[in-house]
Amino acid sequence: MNTKEKFFEISNPAEFLTLALEVFSHQYLQNQVYRRYVDARGVKPEDVTCLEEIPFLPIEFFKSQQVLCGEAPPQVVFTSSGTTGMERSHHLVSDISLYCHSLLNGFSHFYGSPEEVQFLSLTPTPEQNPDSSLVFMIQQLMDQSQSAENGYFLTSYPGLKERLLQRRSPGKKVILIGLAYALLDFAKTNPGDYSPLIVMETGGMKNQRRELIRDELHPLLCRGFGVDTIHSEYGMTEMLSQAYSMGQGLFSPVPWLKIMIRDINDPLAFVGIGKTGGINIIDLANQNSCSFIATQDMGCLREKDQFEVLGRFQTGDIRGCSQMFEG
Repeated sequence: MNTKEKFFEISNPAEFLTLALEVFSHQYLQNQVYRRYVDARGVKPEDVTCLEEIPFLPIEFFKSQQVLCGEAPPQVVFTSSGTTGMERSHHLVSDISLYCHSLLNGFSHFYGSPEEVQFLSLTPTPEQNPDSSLVFMIQQLMDQSQSAENGYFLTSYPGLKERLLQRRSPGKKVILIGLAYALLDFAKTNPGDYSPLIVMETGGMKNQRRELIRDELHPLLCRGFGVDTIHSEYGMTEMLSQAYSMGQGLFSPVPWLKIMIRDINDPLAFVGIGKTGGINIIDLANQNSCSFIATQDMGCLREKDQFEVLGRFQTGDIRGCSQMFEG
């Protein structure tokens, strides 16, 4: 299958559907885990003609199975965050160039070239967390930026404050990317007017303290950093693409990423704009594992392909689907 670069050229729904069906057929043939799941659902690939008919693999499979196409060994294994003793997801990536191309093209789609940006990070460094897809993404953006003012500041709030107050590099935007809890800590302990600045939160309240909803968190961050709005990034270990919000919690996916909302009461059905349900993802960059994932996130679609993330299902709410595969 020669679709490695095709997904960057998608310009309309018909092209997305054509490529999605190609990827589905390829992954059914090459991914043993996904094929067994599709067979358990009683779906015949030759009968699938629309996105709604494609089976979405429950995301829990990434915790217990090797979700991978073919027999090529993975170049990188990304691991989800979690508390001690928690079973974590493992995403086996056999072609890391797909992730690099996806994240750089996706970022440029919304923010322009990374070369025009200075990146500051409130996340671990690559040395501290080498298995994190988020940290890998940030380092790739920094490498493209090549700004001498880039840096990681999770363990140095004074250093971040000094950097934010410095004269900015001529012609460069400044983006502070951070875990929600770290951004909140900094905003509370070092409040100030740091504009012009783009603050981008990536989630990450769980396991740290009470998880704040967006309507609670973002006003606190706006006041702490002296900005009018907070940007957000939506991604996960099991994906190779991102969606971005420029404010108000409305996310826009890259053209090769599609969000579909499944019915809470019938996980094999889908709901329309404005209806809350489970978030299903089609990530066409994820060609060598599984592009069709049923997540544990809840959300709803808005106009112009935008979507909101409204929280998470309680643990076990979608395990019923995965039990079809076990035994």
